[in-house]
Amino acid sequence: MASGVVHIPLYATLGRGDMLADGIVDMLGPASLHYGATKYTVQRSRDDRFNLKLMVWFNSKDDWYRYWEGEEAIEFRARYSGKYMVPITYVWHDEIGSDADVPAVSHVSADTELVS
Repeated sequence: MASGVVHIPLYATLGRGDMLADGIVDMLGPASLHYGATKYTVQRSRDDRFNLKLMVWFNSKDDWYRYWEGEEAIEFRARYSGKYMVPITYVWHDEIGSDADVPAVSHVSADTELVS
């Protein structure tokens, strides 16, 4: 199966943004590594502090499903129930390119003219 990244948006209920963010960073994200995730990232909007996103990279959808239905993710959903809007929806994205596929580029200033 193709490797991919799962986007999991979570929206905190009023006054619980920090608590939910801490739970994702401390519990849900790191647990993914025990199920074969190669990377995870947690993001928080600067414009809407209740808007959070967990992105998790897996080499197979089977690993993703084992994680999402695993003990830690179930415990997270139970422990933080009422602290986020439901439902939690997630979307698998096939990864078709990344910065790992591109050679490193030195810094280019805004004054530099690029020639094709």
